[in-house]
Amino acid sequence: MDRHREDFKRLDEFSPRSSVQSEIGGRSSLRFSMPGFGYDSFNPLRSFMSGLRKSSGRLKSLRHPNPSGAPKTAFAEDLKSFKKNIFDPQQKFLLRMNRFFFLSCIFAVAVDPLFFFLPIIDNSNCIGIDKKLAVTSTVVRTIIDSVYLIRVFLQFRTAYVAPSSRVFGSGELVIDPTLIAMRYIKSYFLMDFFALLPLPQIVVWRYLHSSDGPDVLATKDALVWVVLCQYIPRLLRIFPVTKDLKRTAGVFIETAWAGAGYYLLWFMLAGHNVGTLWYFLSIERKDSCWLVNCHATDGCEPSYLYCSENHASSDKYKNWSTSTPIFNQCNGTNDSFNFGIYQQALVSGILGPGNFVSKSCYCFWWGLQNLSTLGQGFVTSTYPWEVLFSIAICILGLILFALLIGNMQTYLQSVAIRLEEMRVKKRDAEQWMHHRSLPPDIRERVRRYERYRWLETRGVDEENLVQTLPKDLRRDIKRHLCLGLVKRVGYIFGQVSLKFL
Repeated sequence: MDRHREDFKRLDEFSPRSSVQSEIGGRSSLRFSMPGFGYDSFNPLRSFMSGLRKSSGRLKSLRHPNPSGAPKTAFAEDLKSFKKNIFDPQQKFLLRMNRFFFLSCIFAVAVDPLFFFLPIIDNSNCIGIDKKLAVTSTVVRTIIDSVYLIRVFLQFRTAYVAPSSRVFGSGELVIDPTLIAMRYIKSYFLMDFFALLPLPQIVVWRYLHSSDGPDVLATKDALVWVVLCQYIPRLLRIFPVTKDLKRTAGVFIETAWAGAGYYLLWFMLAGHNVGTLWYFLSIERKDSCWLVNCHATDGCEPSYLYCSENHASSDKYKNWSTSTPIFNQCNGTNDSFNFGIYQQALVSGILGPGNFVSKSCYCFWWGLQNLSTLGQGFVTSTYPWEVLFSIAICILGLILFALLIGNMQTYLQSVAIRLEEMRVKKRDAEQWMHHRSLPPDIRERVRRYERYRWLETRGVDEENLVQTLPKDLRRDIKRHLCLGLVKRVGYIFGQVSLKFL
């Protein structure tokens, strides 16, 4: 029996107790390659494989270090016990911040088209840049982008529900900062990064530090491409914010009037964007008219068409500007050049360095008018880009108008649906009482009861609503509704404590 028990004896690695016992017990604890003594023989292949497994385990631990042993997942109620600065996606703080970020995204979409107002027709009949508006627009855009940087930081510190734990309950939250960062980088980080690049600010500040004629042309051409390319990600980043709002609050729009106003806001933003782009393209068409007539006129240089500090001291430019006929040929009233849908901008005088408020309001009205009428009043020229712009306005107006009318009808109908149901029930009750020939006093009692029920419940079926709630919540609701009635019966429940009731 003792011999078989020794066969299962195991040495603890690096244990001082085993080393002491081995010294006391003498040589009996050593393993020899002698099967006759009942010990296993030494296997070099098995020892090599065991060492290989231990080495691979150490390499894997170096590749994925976790020195603190902190868990990577946790439930929402246990998140506060960890000292990590990780936010629960269901926190009210994130709900308020996401609403704030949504407003900042709307402001960003509205501010970006202001860069299209920077080119102006100066008083000296040359294309320049409105420096005051340039400084204002760049500062406002920088502030809005700085606000959105807070959301980028929060995305790196906001936990998310592990996909493998969504089968039952609310699931476990991934609280490992590395996993959270990798998830954000793979999803929306590149879009946010490209949307936050200060490219329009760089273009504008480069011009403000070296304002010359060629710089005006380069700035004008660079602004349109930079703003249009960045406008797409700056518009698309609104959808992740609304997605987070829906996940946190359950719904994005809580009231019917807010839903109607939301789609009306999008329609107004589209009108603002179309109006600013129409203004910029009007500058482009006038620039094209000047260039066409400049190449056909002797003594005209294209650099004369762009405002520069050298024009004031150049006698050659002064003589040319007073004698050239190209300004009269491109004023919008001459039939030598067909401006198409941009003629209204030239005739109205909004292309000059006038009041910015009147200029923006006029362009906003033009955009709303043509979006709502689907461009029916357009008289376009044969210029291809003008025709494409008119087609885009027609299609965009059709889509937005359908969305606006459909969603506003849905939201506004939900406001009056209870009242309409009450009217239908009242009409059915009157027809039924007339069919059954009920006496007038009973009819009046029925009408009085229907009015009382409407004032008490506002058309809500309280019984079915309460039955869908949990038992403890139903008990609290009934206690709240019926406690006052129970207190009135003083001779029965007068001596009973409120806690018992």
